[in-house]
Amino acid sequence: MSRFKSQVDARIYEPKDKHAVIFDTFNNLNNGEEMELLNDHDPKPLYYQFSAEYAGKFEWEYLEEGPEVWRVAIKKK
Repeated sequence: MSRFKSQVDARIYEPKDKHAVIFDTFNNLNNGEEMELLNDHDPKPLYYQFSAEYAGKFEWEYLEEGPEVWRVAIKKK
């Protein structure tokens, strides 16, 4: 069984749609569940957005840090 409830491959979405898809996926998690994010660059701006909107309500763990693919585990608390 996978560690992750959901996976978002942000590489397949238009830039204008990426954050909406990611936040929708996160919002559909139950507390304690994790999603996996795949991206083609460091999603640091997304981390800052999570920090602003969900302070204390998520955990962020880099699983892979480029140079081709970034993988992040985002857990809902």
